Amino acid sequence: MEQPVHHFSELFEQLGLRSDAQSIEHFIERHSPLPKEMPLADAPCWNEGQAEFLREAVEEDADWAEVVDHLDVSMHKAS
Repeated sequence: MEQPVHHFSELFEQLGLRSDAQSIEHFIERHSPLPKEMPLADAPCWNEGQAEFLREAVEEDADWAEVVDHLDVSMHKAS
């Protein structure tokens, strides 16, 4: 059975954040770049539930893992 493909906007919805393109871009610009050695889930911009979701998505290689990886790369890039 194929895993569902999630879009970037769906990840932001799942995290309880605004999910339109402008809001996503603003969020990433505001909270980036993260230090190279900082895991995405440890970033100070997340609440406990959001951090746990991000951590589990990667650790369990959940169907969200690919889009979480995309967010990780986006937030570690220099502005």
